[in-house]
Amino acid sequence: MIDLLVAGAGPAGAATAIRAALAGLSVVVVEPRSGPIDKACGEGIAHSAVDYLTRLGVELDGRPFHGIRYLDGSRQVDARFTAGPGLGVRRTTLHAALMARLAELNVPVVRDRVGPITQNTTSVTAAGHTAHYLAAADGLHSPIRRQLNLTAPRTPSSRRGLRQHLRVSPWTDLVEVYWSSLGEAYVTPVADDLVGVAVLTTARGTFDSHLEAFPALQRRLRGATPASAVMGAGPLRQRVRARTSGRVLLVGDAAGYVDALTGEGIAVALRTSAELVDCIRADRPQDYEAAWRRVSWECRLLTASLLWARNRPLIAPRIVPAAAALPGIYGAIVNRLS
Repeated sequence: MIDLLVAGAGPAGAATAIRAALAGLSVVVVEPRSGPIDKACGEGIAHSAVDYLTRLGVELDGRPFHGIRYLDGSRQVDARFTAGPGLGVRRTTLHAALMARLAELNVPVVRDRVGPITQNTTSVTAAGHTAHYLAAADGLHSPIRRQLNLTAPRTPSSRRGLRQHLRVSPWTDLVEVYWSSLGEAYVTPVADDLVGVAVLTTARGTFDSHLEAFPALQRRLRGATPASAVMGAGPLRQRVRARTSGRVLLVGDAAGYVDALTGEGIAVALRTSAELVDCIRADRPQDYEAAWRRVSWECRLLTASLLWARNRPLIAPRIVPAAAALPGIYGAIVNRLS
């Protein structure tokens, strides 16, 4: 019997498997998709997350960025990182690097679906494998979470994200966040000739029609050619009753999600995956819920607070002016998150 079965080979699942293998645990990863896995995301990885992946032995190739810029058409404010740069990395590049590290550690990645899960007081069985524990890292709309009745009733929300890559040289060493009444547009440099543009909004429409709400960005992108298809994700808000059910532990987006507004999904997934492995090594799965809350509360609070302000018509137009008026506070928040 293996120590840990990991469902999902995205960043959360792969990082969980890598850390577990480095800790001396026997691990098998189950993933139904083949090839580098893509996803609609901002693709900006915070400095702390880059540092953690480096310690796991994951070699990343991307474009450094040195802070966050907010723009709303009339104002802009920059917050530069103090601890070190983040890294803009294509999601497919990140996945390939994680898979390469799993291969180096001889962690099997089985192409299969998890399907029905059965468990008792000492083991859990799924996809033909029996393990002491199962880490469910199967994404935003986790089938395992639903199967175990861990999904809480959803609050009304239709926030979704769309992302496309455009062939153009980055014009800044910052991740830019454009604000408008429609939503937010994130521009992340991911290569010397490539940027990723992600739009978060409740509005219906196409990626190109959404860009019309950001005329300054449209002007920047004039003449740029698409380098990837448009991908979408959502609804983003996912509420979860609990992070554990017996010997099954949720990690990554499967463990619950507030919003992509602060772009900290990867960093939180990595921090919580480390806690998951520590709880498994101690044979104390009951400690994981508190550990997950402890290492994710700050990001969840800041994201929820910013989203609350974003959804208030009288407050939303004042977010960028407030950041510009209080650059020290804005910079401190950005650095705290990163």
